Amino acid sequence: MTLDDLRVFVAVCRAGSLSAVARELSCTQSAVSQHVKRLEKEVGTGLVERHARGVVPTPAGRILRAAAADGLGALDQALRRLDDLSRGESGSVRVATGATSVRHFMAAAIVAFRRTHPQVSLEFQTVSSSRSCFEALAAHDLDLAWITMGPPERGVELRPVVELPWVLAVSEDDPLAAKATATPEDLGASAQLILPPAHATSRAHLDSHFTDLGLGKGPASGTGIADWDTAVHLAELGLGHALVPDLPGLRTPPHTPLTLLPVPSLPPLRVGWAVRRWSALSPPARAFADTVDENCPGRRPVRPEPIG
Repeated sequence: MTLDDLRVFVAVCRAGSLSAVARELSCTQSAVSQHVKRLEKEVGTGLVERHARGVVPTPAGRILRAAAADGLGALDQALRRLDDLSRGESGSVRVATGATSVRHFMAAAIVAFRRTHPQVSLEFQTVSSSRSCFEALAAHDLDLAWITMGPPERGVELRPVVELPWVLAVSEDDPLAAKATATPEDLGASAQLILPPAHATSRAHLDSHFTDLGLGKGPASGTGIADWDTAVHLAELGLGHALVPDLPGLRTPPHTPLTLLPVPSLPPLRVGWAVRRWSALSPPARAFADTVDENCPGRRPVRPEPIG
């Protein structure tokens, strides 16, 4: 039993004529009859009755016709959707991001992608760590993950998109606000330094460079935070100095009450995409990743090629 057999059989039942279906399919009446006979042989009973004016389905034929018509309709719809998906015209793109990544990195890209791919849905999943992203990718729950770049991960390909210099966010009335840059000594002397949590990739990045700067395991952290916007807000409230990446939009309202001091002694933080395999991404997922790359504000990494 083949799909062609079922399609021809349904067409015969609909037309009530072998010859009419043969003309429709540009084949011989004998070829149409062979499709029906193969089905009858497989199911073990007659499916059509031949009359002077054509053919009609038997009771068994009516059962098979109803099931085949429903199944073929659903299959044809699925094939159309697969064709749309292969051409990037429909489907969905599942993206994992941190709590504030969409606002800082993807807002313009989402608007641009919606204009060019109106039939593709975007699904965003908030995660708390790169490890959570990797686990979701391995479970095939995601297409793309926007992460802080760390060491290569087995089974994951990384593509850096933008580099973010570090800044120290201090309130305008803080004594440090008069300085042009923040030094390692300023970091070490801060009594209330707001840092990312210990398990974060960005914290590992900082800790390794704190050691290089002679700060040991790093300055004492007075306050832990889960996302960069919270760190900046705490600095606005006067709860300490926030060591954060210079995020897109950080220098515009509502963050204007702060002074952002560059920290040139710390290498920039890289952020970008993690996927299982770029070659296996659907066209819509690749298109969304490229759109974010093209619209993402910030300084591009020196080596933007995929890693992994």
